[in-house]
Amino acid sequence: MRMRYSSTGFTELPCLIILSPTSTMSDLPSAIHPDILPRLDPEYVAFHNIHLAHRVPPHTIPWHPDIRKGPLLPGGSPIRTVGAVKDISLQNCKIRAFIPEGTPPPEGWPVLLYIHGGGWTLGSIDTLNSFISRQCKENNCVSVALDYRLAPENPYPAAVEDTVDALKFIYYNGKAEFNANVNKIAVGGSSSGGNLAAIACLKAQELTPPIPIIFQLLIVPVTDNTASVTDERYPSWKECQNTVWLCEGRMMWFRNMYLPDPATWAEPDNSPIFASDALLAKVPPAFVSVCELDILRDEGLAYGEKLKSLGVKVEAKVYPGAPHQILGMDAAVKVGKQQADDAIKAVGDAFKAA
Repeated sequence: MRMRYSSTGFTELPCLIILSPTSTMSDLPSAIHPDILPRLDPEYVAFHNIHLAHRVPPHTIPWHPDIRKGPLLPGGSPIRTVGAVKDISLQNCKIRAFIPEGTPPPEGWPVLLYIHGGGWTLGSIDTLNSFISRQCKENNCVSVALDYRLAPENPYPAAVEDTVDALKFIYYNGKAEFNANVNKIAVGGSSSGGNLAAIACLKAQELTPPIPIIFQLLIVPVTDNTASVTDERYPSWKECQNTVWLCEGRMMWFRNMYLPDPATWAEPDNSPIFASDALLAKVPPAFVSVCELDILRDEGLAYGEKLKSLGVKVEAKVYPGAPHQILGMDAAVKVGKQQADDAIKAVGDAFKAA
């Protein structure tokens, strides 16, 4: 991996992969496993082999916080120009509000609280600036990114506490801070962020008074932290155990970082699929977006089906040939752009319907 360090951190330089006469792509640290290769989207395969195959997976090396300084996922679209960007420090975390251009409607801008992925261990407030600023731009909403505390320094329940704190701040201070319409709050997230978004919809009901949430956007969410490759409930764990980016080893590394005590894995604040039917029946409509070659595919779909069985309106979509991380590659891979486009539309439709 070729990297340059500047005042803004590490950046990845264009990488020319030179193989010895006896080596192949399969010798690289993040080479695509042969049982996954023929099933992956060919456009993704080409991009992966150029930009990702040379990266050393973090779960294969000793833990050090500097792992977080590595380059971001390549292939994302540019950050959109919005009316203003405001960083606000909360008790234990920070939020960043992307505020639309122009004059807000009389009742204020609708709000999307969006939570980044990274296995509760990696990622930052900058991880999805492109996607979050696009939500602001195209849906005329205040889009709020959450910089929650990360494991292993801050294991469960720190991320849940920070998510609830951010939600409460938006509800009680959003009107004054960024002209928010606090009766039009949506939540969303990717991967571990999708896990926290789903949990936010449950926790919001238990607050006094409850905080109304009108919609949840769950992109490749973790919904069951008891899942494993031997779990017949979720065939994707076995089918995709050798998939790119989020293989079984990496997912278990994340889980053990965030949830060092296995006795907590089935708690609803970790695994929302185990929440009571009474709470699940009250959550807002959901768009569940999963990828065919993602280890988390089937638990995301199962969560959507459980909500549907309790009367919640749910739209679920599977992106064929796609691995876990394509949302962040929306400028490089067509299926990633489709996932991002669908997510933008889902949130916009929810705001219009509210």
